[in-house]
Amino acid sequence: MNKLRFYFSLLFARLVSSFFRITKLSSGTSIIGVLVLRLYPGFLKECNKYISTKINVTGTNGKTTTSGILTHLIKNDSYSVLNNSMGANMLTGVVNALSTELNPFIKTDFSVIESDEAYLSKIYNQFDADYLLVTNLFRDQLDRYGELAKTKQLIQEGIDKKENLTLVLNADDPLVASFEGKNKIFYGIENVYYADETLKTKTFIEEVFTCPCGKELKYKKKFFAQQGHYYCDCGFSRPDVKYKADVSIYKDYSIIKINDTNYEIPLIGLFNAYNALGAISLALELGIENISENLKTFKVAFGRSEVKFLNGKRTLIQLIKNPIGANEVLKTVDKSSNVMIVINDNYADGRDVSWLWDAEFELLSGCEKEIVVSGMRAEDMALRLKYAGIDKIKIIKDINKAVEYLGRYADNNITILPTYTALLKINKNKNLRSE
Repeated sequence: MNKLRFYFSLLFARLVSSFFRITKLSSGTSIIGVLVLRLYPGFLKECNKYISTKINVTGTNGKTTTSGILTHLIKNDSYSVLNNSMGANMLTGVVNALSTELNPFIKTDFSVIESDEAYLSKIYNQFDADYLLVTNLFRDQLDRYGELAKTKQLIQEGIDKKENLTLVLNADDPLVASFEGKNKIFYGIENVYYADETLKTKTFIEEVFTCPCGKELKYKKKFFAQQGHYYCDCGFSRPDVKYKADVSIYKDYSIIKINDTNYEIPLIGLFNAYNALGAISLALELGIENISENLKTFKVAFGRSEVKFLNGKRTLIQLIKNPIGANEVLKTVDKSSNVMIVINDNYADGRDVSWLWDAEFELLSGCEKEIVVSGMRAEDMALRLKYAGIDKIKIIKDINKAVEYLGRYADNNITILPTYTALLKINKNKNLRSE
């Protein structure tokens, strides 16, 4: 009976997915998962037998990019792989992706599932796991998670459910490096080189991070936020790293060097180099081949340093959702471009937008043109920019109207910085197209 319900759920998911694709009534990133779980609450558990190696990616920033790179490398090495590529990473989003993509007649080699920190434990209640890659832990959506200790606890609860899980951890983040598990592999950056000093913009706020013993951590090297080569007099320090990298940051790309092999990634910023390093490290651990060659053909997920064209004008879209992530994105903004910031406060964005005051929008003070602000919290964003010393601001609350305004009046490149649900809205705009 369970097998019949499983097959019926798969058929139902395909039919609904086709309906949404034809009618364009929904992006279909989670709603199908909601319906499938109503039909068969045990759907996710039934999927285990159809996938050989199961990988999850979690952390506050970089999940979609990291899982996207890893999926690309696996797929281009001629393996079959399932991935929730649209970034819907709660339980319903994971079920959504598997129910629309799983082949019940041929065993899939890998699944690479991006998982929300708060939902990892719920996913692991039903879904098996071989590897868990953790990117970083920054302050994010305080209305949902509270402070970092709570976020870490939620992930650790998931880890504790899988005794033989192999953890792939960012050694440079002291919170991530201190996760408890039987099998741990660490990746980290040894040195960072900037091709141009303008790419090395410093933040105005210095992050202070404490050791588990309560003392302030000391650093031999600090890259951004709490990430770097840390230590404490109590003996706590950055662990031994298996996959060590030297990173060179250029304007339009970065090069990651591991064991004398250069991996060029078509992504900007040190934060994306960390994402790519995590994916490359796990790919190496899995024995994936042709990594360097296949990285050159990687295309970013929508809104993650994605380039589109709005009425023929090059448009860079970069998701922002918390202070640290926003700061790293703000460092890369082309100040000669036409900038738009779109802030929503739906559940998926985080209801608490106080993070706008922690992010360093002062980094935009040199922008040459007016900054357009849009979305549900456009006025809040405009006020924040005023306090950042920026006077040239235009408020257009309706997102589609704001995009249309930019398409008409922008005289060169465009930069759009949206929160998550604003990004989904922008992605549907008919005037915004891929190359």
